[in-house]
Amino acid sequence: MAPEKNQVVVSVVIPVYNVEKFLSETIESVLNQTLTDFELILINDGSIDRSPEICEEYKKRDSRIKYFSQKNAGVSVARNLGLSHAKGEYVFFMDSDDTIDQLFIETSYECAKEQNSDFIIVGNHYCRMLPNVSALPTCAQFVRIEFLRKYQDIRFPENIQPCEDGLFSHRLIALTDRIGMNRHGLYYYRSHENQNNLKINENTEKIIQQIPIWLEILKSFYAKYDLYKTHASHLALFVEHEPFGLRYLNTPFTEEQKQRLFNIIRNFVDEYVIPHLRKEDYAKLSLPFMHFIHTSSSFEFNEKYKKYLKNKVLNRKIRLLFARLIPLSKIRRELRKEINIKYS
Repeated sequence: MAPEKNQVVVSVVIPVYNVEKFLSETIESVLNQTLTDFELILINDGSIDRSPEICEEYKKRDSRIKYFSQKNAGVSVARNLGLSHAKGEYVFFMDSDDTIDQLFIETSYECAKEQNSDFIIVGNHYCRMLPNVSALPTCAQFVRIEFLRKYQDIRFPENIQPCEDGLFSHRLIALTDRIGMNRHGLYYYRSHENQNNLKINENTEKIIQQIPIWLEILKSFYAKYDLYKTHASHLALFVEHEPFGLRYLNTPFTEEQKQRLFNIIRNFVDEYVIPHLRKEDYAKLSLPFMHFIHTSSSFEFNEKYKKYLKNKVLNRKIRLLFARLIPLSKIRRELRKEINIKYS
């Protein structure tokens, strides 16, 4: 299982933009990996703080580090640039304010080789989504570079954020059945006031305007690879997860914005998804999404969703109450854990 000496087996790509407070800790977490045959590719995306200087300092200290700089063009352009320079067998895209466990790269690489995978899903939380994984954040994606070279058109979409990682992973997963798992990869996500996702959720109108672009990307992809009939459920799950679940349900839109988004999603689903779904595919979809695709307005759906949430809370309470009656503490704890996960 050990790679040949001096062979680069993994490329770690980190886009860098104004993260001087956290960048050193992020880089150190990569340099301290138990697997040492990697390259670290840092892409400065037009930072105006000390981030470029920090990158330069680390490059001088460790020959495994490559450093490139570009005018501010966004995280997708930076990741794609890093990928174009990658020499490893596998690539991992990491955010510049997060850290990884010392065994992250080694366990991911070992799982990829043992399972002969094009795409490894990293982290127990994300592995639990199998077999119905439709989209993943970059922290859960460990990808064979040869596979990416085969599909040169599948890259992070430029000028798209959020969902650039979801669109990237969704298309890759659709193109291979060689998908593996690394349940033991630990990625430490840092929460702070300057995070991109917090800024993005403040600009709800931008999200509304971008979602039709996401759907156009998917339409082009599914048509090019003739996937509508064979992967209809995969497409449905993406719509359920990204524009519906993460955006419609969990972004602070106004009622007017919700109705517009409702119409965008429903029009897409009615034309490109439902005509191709088989009867058994509906079992993969959640009850809220089933309500969504069978209602005529956002107001009607919102009323059904309120009832659904009330019933969910009640069912959780009832199940936890019965779990308390189990005499064996170990079984009781496991059951309570499963109930909390199911009804979270």
